[in-house]
Amino acid sequence: MLLFLSIVKLICEIALMALFGQWVLGLLAGAKRDTNLFYQLLQQVGRPFVVAARFITPRSIVLDRHVPLVAFLVLAFAWIVVTALRIQHCLRIGVELCK
Repeated sequence: MLLFLSIVKLICEIALMALFGQWVLGLLAGAKRDTNLFYQLLQQVGRPFVVAARFITPRSIVLDRHVPLVAFLVLAFAWIVVTALRIQHCLRIGVELCK
């Protein structure tokens, strides 16, 4: 169980960092962000989560340009939940076994 929680937490962290890095690089690169290699790489890492966010959000309410923000917020919420579950699991089995 601890391994599963750690894997889910790590996936959330990688996706969150990719989406955040993509946002920062988009601010720095401006209109030329689509030709930036690192922006494209971060976009590929975050794409599955953006597609999942587009699937769960209604098109009439959430604009396409806001979907990455929705993905970021869903991932942040999932990270908080998984972290709380991991802490609870570690307290249940003992902190020494969680190291």
